Amino acid sequence: MTAVLEGIRVLDFSRYAAGPYGAMLLADMGAEVIRVEKPGGAEDREMGPFAPGGESLPYGIIMARNKKGVTLDIKCEEGQELLEKLVQQSDVVVHNYAPGSAESSLLDYERLKQINSSIIVTAVSGFGRSGPYARKVCFDSVAQAMSGAMSYTGFPGNPPTRAALLVVDMSAAVYAALGTMFALYHRQRTGEGQMVDVAMLDTVVSFMNASGITAEYKLLGCVRQQQGNQSFYCFADLFATTDGWVMLNVVGNSIWRRFCGMLGREDWVTDVRFKDNMARYDNRHLISPVVSAWMAERTTEQVMQILDRTRIPCGKVNSIPEMVADPQVQAREMAVNLDFPGVGQVPLPGVVTKLSATPGRIETRAPLVGEHNQQIYCGLLGLSADELSVLRQKRVV
Repeated sequence: MTAVLEGIRVLDFSRYAAGPYGAMLLADMGAEVIRVEKPGGAEDREMGPFAPGGESLPYGIIMARNKKGVTLDIKCEEGQELLEKLVQQSDVVVHNYAPGSAESSLLDYERLKQINSSIIVTAVSGFGRSGPYARKVCFDSVAQAMSGAMSYTGFPGNPPTRAALLVVDMSAAVYAALGTMFALYHRQRTGEGQMVDVAMLDTVVSFMNASGITAEYKLLGCVRQQQGNQSFYCFADLFATTDGWVMLNVVGNSIWRRFCGMLGREDWVTDVRFKDNMARYDNRHLISPVVSAWMAERTTEQVMQILDRTRIPCGKVNSIPEMVADPQVQAREMAVNLDFPGVGQVPLPGVVTKLSATPGRIETRAPLVGEHNQQIYCGLLGLSADELSVLRQKRVV
């Protein structure tokens, strides 16, 4: 079966999360993604957690799956010559160097399009290629802080709190992959390449704006405050059972009616204090004690069975081992084991987007540092073995 991106070659110069995860998404759909690292390996290989052999699990093994790996010093003259040859035979360049850095200048779209007019350059950075912060460096938590999201995350009275997952990095990576697909579609119609500029702050501010948080402030004068695990403008919260925790979300009148019947509080259905989502949010202090008492009398399994039977949106708080063993996670193949030399079976993220005709696949493990140097430089670019040996001695590759 032909993969949807078969025949597309991507040069992945990115490090850490946002670029590598986005390039991984393209590789999963059949693109030939070549990870280009500096000689000796990229700096993200020094970021944990680490496998027993010392390899970086996220950056050396997991996000590099389905990719080939070469080394190249693009700052030296001979390295730049090889870079030009690679660009000539590629479709996409992905990187996440900050604007103004030497690497970013060498991978600049205006420069590379002189080499290959149809090239697409996808650049992920903290703040994009324009604006007063363009040259400011950034990581996930920095973007979370600057977006305003941290200001209302956490429980009242506690310090601002970041999300534990790399939500901005991963979201920017998805935008990078999506933007690359937009650009590939445009090129298919016109033959024209272009620049794809994705900023981490843009990503998370977009989420804030789409959620109505900015409009809430501008139009209503309301600045959102911390309220822990409760949701805004509906009744939702985390509740303790006899042996765990359950999150539930009661949105809409039909779910509310079922919820009241389950609690034996049918009188709440016609109670004006709970007439709609906003009223239930405003009067959540009247609802929560009843729900807490109901939960406290039951085990998590009992609660989940009742809530699922009543079709109330809910979920138990899984531990990491429980998530791994969850039958839904397994059924959707969202943790796929793949063997890595010297490490054994490593669980990799499954392919999220399920395509019926051209499904993505996890086919090859992550490359070792420079593992495909000979295949790419000799096989693709036509260098001789002696020429490659000389480049290795000079630390060009």
